[in-house]
Amino acid sequence: MPPAPHRTPYDAELLAGLSAVTIPAFTAENLQNARGFFPINADHLTGDGTIDHTERTFKGPESDLTISIFRPTNCKSASKGPRPCFYSIHGGGMIVGNRFAGVDEIMGWLKAFDAICVSIEYRLAPEHPDPAPIEDSYAGLLYTHEHAAELGIDPSKIILAGISAGGGLAAGLSLLARDRHGPKLLGQLLLSPMLDDRDAQYASRHQLADAVVWNLGNNKYAWESLLGKRVGGNDVSCYAAPGRAEDLSGLSPVFIDVGSADLFRDESTVFASRLLEFGVQVELHIWPGAFHWSDALVPTHPLSKSAQARRMEWLRRLLKIDS
Repeated sequence: MPPAPHRTPYDAELLAGLSAVTIPAFTAENLQNARGFFPINADHLTGDGTIDHTERTFKGPESDLTISIFRPTNCKSASKGPRPCFYSIHGGGMIVGNRFAGVDEIMGWLKAFDAICVSIEYRLAPEHPDPAPIEDSYAGLLYTHEHAAELGIDPSKIILAGISAGGGLAAGLSLLARDRHGPKLLGQLLLSPMLDDRDAQYASRHQLADAVVWNLGNNKYAWESLLGKRVGGNDVSCYAAPGRAEDLSGLSPVFIDVGSADLFRDESTVFASRLLEFGVQVELHIWPGAFHWSDALVPTHPLSKSAQARRMEWLRRLLKIDS
């Protein structure tokens, strides 16, 4: 595909808000420094005393894995029984990030829905290439489902949630759980998901090659770190790159949102359209002028607040909770 002739504009106020944040370079040379950009513990989530944090370690595919478990400190009623669970997979291109990153918004969902969050610490590329991230994510989901009773989780109300690479892993995990006859999922919440290693068919990859926060160079490095020489070729699993999936049938309802000025815009919209072709219930939002992760980086902007409100509304309907 030739370079796109038109550029999608940013929202000027959102872009101005980004000036207060220093985004590291997500490159091979700066990888360790970029990993230091993310929180190393749960203090920013538990500091106000409203969220409780515990951890569990269990045997993974090749080594021990750890999950963080978050719940409101004042659970509304012990007699309510098992609670909904948000199974969180963090973003970061599968090369940076950890289980404490990108879950701030979920803490609000826990309080609103008297729910529990399980966040998986999966192994990162390039040290641990595909299939390590997806297999670790699946192992965490199995552990969560198998130990649901002792964790206080309703196994019929597990919702996958992920942003960026975490959204891609959540989409891949849904396919993997379906194909392995694993846990049945209530829904998938995919925020600006990273779904496909191929560039050619997506105009947004060319329009926004130099995009803020996450650009085409970052994206290529991340996929190469995960897939090595297989990137862009025919030998790539749909669990690693769910945008390649040929069969999207039998999946739980999906919420997708993405910015119009996000590198991942077109793969998100194409994926949503294909899900609809297979009879999957989808809600899709494209936020005008929003860039990658803008609602988290500039959370007070009206557009960010609207995006957060739409997610909450979708979750309320999915969980069948009255306003």
